[in-house]
Amino acid sequence: MPDGGETVLDVKGLKTVFRTRGGEIHAVNSVSFHLRRGELLGVVGESGSGKSVTMMSLIRLLPSPPADIREGQVLLAGRDVLRLDADDLRGVRGARVGFVFQDPMTSLNPVFTVGFQICEPLIEHMGMTRDQARTRAAELLDLVGIPDARRRLDAYPHQFSGGMRQRVMIAIALACDPDVLIADEPTTALDVTIQAQILELVKDLRQKLGMAIIWITHDLGVIAGIADRVIVMYAGQVAEHAPVRDLFANPQHPYTRALLKTIPAMSGPREARLRVIEGQPPILTAAPAACPFRDRCHHRFDACDRANPARRAIDGMPIGQGHDVACHWTAPAPETAHA
Repeated sequence: MPDGGETVLDVKGLKTVFRTRGGEIHAVNSVSFHLRRGELLGVVGESGSGKSVTMMSLIRLLPSPPADIREGQVLLAGRDVLRLDADDLRGVRGARVGFVFQDPMTSLNPVFTVGFQICEPLIEHMGMTRDQARTRAAELLDLVGIPDARRRLDAYPHQFSGGMRQRVMIAIALACDPDVLIADEPTTALDVTIQAQILELVKDLRQKLGMAIIWITHDLGVIAGIADRVIVMYAGQVAEHAPVRDLFANPQHPYTRALLKTIPAMSGPREARLRVIEGQPPILTAAPAACPFRDRCHHRFDACDRANPARRAIDGMPIGQGHDVACHWTAPAPETAHA
C-alpha cells in the first residue's frame, strides 16, 4: 500500500439525490474519502448500497434530471470536478479519469470497430493523428493481453469473447494515461476463469503504470486479493473504512460482519455454509436521521433510533486515514470479532 503518497482524488461530503414522480430518493449521503497515487481502493456493499451511483457522481455521468448532485466536492489535482463547465468536464472524462463499466457486452458500440473506439479518445484528448492513434491503440491492446493486436483493431465487438471485450474496455479506459481508473464490477458478467485473468491483468497494469484504482464489487474475496483499503457502503453512505487486513481481521460495523459471514464456507454443517443478511436495504425518501441499518441489526439499541451515527476512529488515526466506522455499537475485541 502506498504510504503517504500524493493524494490524486479527494471526495468531501458528496450528496446525490434522484428526483422521481414519487418523491426524492437520497442515493448518496455525505460520502467522503481520498485516493492516493498507485493505491487500489475497494468499494463493497449489496446491490442498492450506492456504490456505482457514488462513483458515477464523481465525474457527473448520471443524467440530470433525474440525478441532482446536491452537495460536496470532488477534488482532482486540486480542481473541483463538480464545478467544471462542459468543456473542462470532457477533458476529465477519459483523460484524467478512466471508467470501466460493468457489462462488456453492452458497453462497446457494436457498429464501430474496436480500433475506432480506442482511437477516439486518443484523437480527442491527446491530439494524435489517426495513424498515431492506431499505433497507440495496437500498443494498448497488446498491453491488455490481446494477441495479434494490430490486426484485431479492425474487428468488431461481436468478434471478441466476453473476456476479450472487457480487456478492450480496459484498453479504452487506459488510453489517455488517466490518474484514476474506476472499475465498476468489471468481472461480474464473466466466468470465474476469465475473472481471474482480468484480476491478474489489473494487478499487473497497476504495477507497471502506477495509477490509482477504485474497484467496485460485491465480492469480498476479490477485495481481499487486490485492495489496499476498503470502503463498505450501506444506504448511500460509508459504514466502515479500513486497510484491507484490518477490515477482515477486526470488522467493526455489524453490516461488515454480516457481509463477511455471507462468504460461503467449504466445510461445516450444511446450514452454516451459506448465510444471508435478513431484510432489505432501505429506500431513502429522506436523508437518514437514524441508523439506516437498524432494522436488520442484531445489536440495535436506543441510540440507533435517535441519530444516524457519524464516522468515528477505531485506531486513533484521523477519519479516512486509518480504521473508522459509522456505528453507535462498539464491536468486541478482535479475538472474538467473528463470533
